[in-house]
Amino acid sequence: MVETFIPKTLKEALEYRAGYKAIPFAGGTDLMVRRKSWAGTLPKFDTPILMIGGLKELKGCAAENSVLRIGAAETLADAAANEVVPEILRLAVKQMASPGIRNMGTIGGNICNASPAGDTLPALYALNASVILQSVKGERELALSQFITGPGRTDIKDDELLISVSIPLREFSNIYYRKVGTRKADALSKLSFAGLANINDGKIEDIRIAFGAVAPAVVRSVEAENLLKGINLADLPALMPQIKDIYSRFIRPIDDQRSSAA
Repeated sequence: MVETFIPKTLKEALEYRAGYKAIPFAGGTDLMVRRKSWAGTLPKFDTPILMIGGLKELKGCAAENSVLRIGAAETLADAAANEVVPEILRLAVKQMASPGIRNMGTIGGNICNASPAGDTLPALYALNASVILQSVKGERELALSQFITGPGRTDIKDDELLISVSIPLREFSNIYYRKVGTRKADALSKLSFAGLANINDGKIEDIRIAFGAVAPAVVRSVEAENLLKGINLADLPALMPQIKDIYSRFIRPIDDQRSSAA
């Protein structure tokens, strides 16, 4: 039987994490799949489990000084229902999995799972999100693009917890999200796309573009975005070959159980 800790406060959770290197467990919707065993048997957990899903310090969404902080244990359903959360992130969450999964799964869990097909990730990359990590030694903040280092890999230390996600709040005139899956609902992403732009009098003032499930991590090219900023929409067709060439350096899909690379 695996040892399980149920802390009452974040302070307690950080102490357990430091002392036992316990695996953080919030909703468990990704973790139970990653640790699955043979049918009819229990998942494989060879280290203690730290139940953090009920910690009030890791819940809620709060905006201050044009920055939104979402608690790592905020459920996907609650995030999608909160109008302070940017629309593109709510659109992505509403297309994730099933209602049951969204009611259990958390935004922190989806980030820490670090799947190239993680549904919240393209939107969070486009929003310039960062993560707040805490241990008994202190707190640090990392850009999400630095935190996720590869498929299933992150820069979290074995004494740290992801406590919140930080998103600079900004209005966009154009928002677009698209997910392609085997089914219209309850399906993993074959491909996902998040786009944000501010367009004024036919001119692109700001643009953010992120692709999911087409490379080891979410693809976002600052080079391509900078090329697009300041141009008129009428000039876009002439730039498309150059833009496609930039993204072709990063977009490297693979054959897998969900789809062929093509």
